[in-house]
Amino acid sequence: MKSIIEECGQNAGKIWEALDEHGSLIEPNLIRYTRLAQSGIDAAIGWLARENKICKDGAVYKLGETNLAAKIGQDAGKLWKALETWGEVDISSIAKLTRIEEKDAYRALGWLAREDRVTAKKDKSKIPRILIKFLMR
Repeated sequence: MKSIIEECGQNAGKIWEALDEHGSLIEPNLIRYTRLAQSGIDAAIGWLARENKICKDGAVYKLGETNLAAKIGQDAGKLWKALETWGEVDISSIAKLTRIEEKDAYRALGWLAREDRVTAKKDKSKIPRILIKFLMR
């Protein structure tokens, strides 16, 4: 099974390739060209923002110096503090606990994955979810 770090990195590569090949894209076209689920797109955007490789102009994403770091970085800090407190928790719960949108929680997860600061596993229950926990570094 791939780690969350490997998965986010590969998904970030798919987004980077789509933007490099097709130019600026709106989110539905990112999904279309990469064939990633929404959560995979969001985590990969967080990864690329941490690498300073993606920016957003209105509804359009493009390659370039990021303008997403302030929001995603702040949400990553909230996620990190919550993980320190609660240990392992699913992404939906941590979004509620930190009062951020689930989409933003996935972006923060991608940011932290790029920093190699989290690990995650997919829960095989009837309601699929991702359990994440922090790594002491």
